[in-house]
Amino acid sequence: MIKTIGLLKRRPGMTVAEFRAYYETHHRVIGEKYLSGFASRYMRRFITPSPSRDTGETPEADFDVVLEIWYPDRATFEACGRVLSAPAAAAEIVADEERLFDRPGMRFFVIEEECESELPDVG
Repeated sequence: MIKTIGLLKRRPGMTVAEFRAYYETHHRVIGEKYLSGFASRYMRRFITPSPSRDTGETPEADFDVVLEIWYPDRATFEACGRVLSAPAAAAEIVADEERLFDRPGMRFFVIEEECESELPDVG
């Protein structure tokens, strides 16, 4: 398994509600179009900031969504990368990203190893 993680911020002037609605009704569909046949999971984890333990104030989050895309193996990940970087696909994706994201602040990572702790059942 190989996973990509993206930390993404909405573009300036867009509300959280507008961001989430546009992502789930439009940008998600573009993602599904190009990821189908390659990715095994396509997750968007929308962030809700928590109040500071020190001040009680809720700060503006650095990111609005954690994107996770899972691939079964490196070969499939690389094949998808070739599709996503093809001129027509890249142009469609970038044009929509410009409507939605603060593109200079986007951060992406590749995860090839995960470690999970086993905890006792709650209760």
